[in-house]
Amino acid sequence: MVSRKLFSRHSLGGRLLPNRVVMAPMNRNRATDWRLAPRAITAKYYAQRASAGLIIAEGTPVSPQARGCALTPGIYSGAQVAGWRRVTKAVHHAGGRIYLQLWHVGRVGHRSLRADGSPPVGPSAIRLLHDRVPILNDRNEPVLVRCDPPRALATDEVRLIVADFVRAARNAIAAGFDGVEIHAANGYLFDQFRCPYLNDRRDEYGGTTSKRWRFLLETVQAVAEAVGGARVGVRISPLGSAHEMLPDPDPLVTYGYLAGRLQQLGIGHLHVYDQDGTWIHDRQGDLLPQLRACFDRTIILCGGFDRERAETALRAGYGDLIAFGKHFIANPDLVERLRIGAPLAPWNSTTIYKGGAKGYIDYPTLDAAAITAA
Repeated sequence: MVSRKLFSRHSLGGRLLPNRVVMAPMNRNRATDWRLAPRAITAKYYAQRASAGLIIAEGTPVSPQARGCALTPGIYSGAQVAGWRRVTKAVHHAGGRIYLQLWHVGRVGHRSLRADGSPPVGPSAIRLLHDRVPILNDRNEPVLVRCDPPRALATDEVRLIVADFVRAARNAIAAGFDGVEIHAANGYLFDQFRCPYLNDRRDEYGGTTSKRWRFLLETVQAVAEAVGGARVGVRISPLGSAHEMLPDPDPLVTYGYLAGRLQQLGIGHLHVYDQDGTWIHDRQGDLLPQLRACFDRTIILCGGFDRERAETALRAGYGDLIAFGKHFIANPDLVERLRIGAPLAPWNSTTIYKGGAKGYIDYPTLDAAAITAA
């Protein structure tokens, strides 16, 4: 099958994207000093992949409290803003467009990741039973440890986190990003508030569907007012079970309600991630049609896509852009490889989250690979 629509243009947030291939946000844990700022190799990494219609840079903590992994760069200090500014400058110089994903991990974390030793926070004190997160050992090497029990957020603290997201969004725009995406997927803070099994609150942020989404919607509205709704997106993971989440008991109602409210808020995009890469490809399924019926702006689809599946999804009309994750790790020229049907290089799983330049900026393009082979 000859691909066509995947390489057509699409308008997002007032910018014309040259193709519909999105680089999905993927944490790479390369911030190696105490400032937790992006390094020069991070600028090179993203610039190498600037042929994507849109890059959504990795989940980035909006505050020290928001951290859940060692060596992830933040967006809450001057040094971090300066580091990200080098990244956006490099991407724009290479002709690309780049958003930053704003992140709070909630209960997924460990007290050693914060200078004050404070525990993770969440909608409740319900802890993760088995999940592990990377922290640094005495030799400054990442090791996996069990998550600490979380502390339930007080009502006033929830509102303070809304302010953290607004500050982070303004910092992202000051750093040169074209827009921001709020991470409400994968079992992190907003997803935890959504979950009726974790959220046992009795205040205005717990109980009914609308109350469980209230934290996210207040954040989205505040961020949209700060930087412009067209430049704001939200990522969700319906039916996902990452970080010991249970699937939503009524996803059509839960996510249909959210999509409708995001439509009313006028945001630029909704990013739908299928963690298993299964239901999102089911043409008989009812969740994607429900989301599209409730949200008529740009929808990004992510999860188990190749070129043929991407074309099929775009022709079906339930998505406008297709996000690729791990394929972008090993294929900096993924767009060209997809365009001509070239083989995709495999990624090295041992260097995804560690390794410095190795497994980060040393994957060759097709031309470089051919020269090396010769």
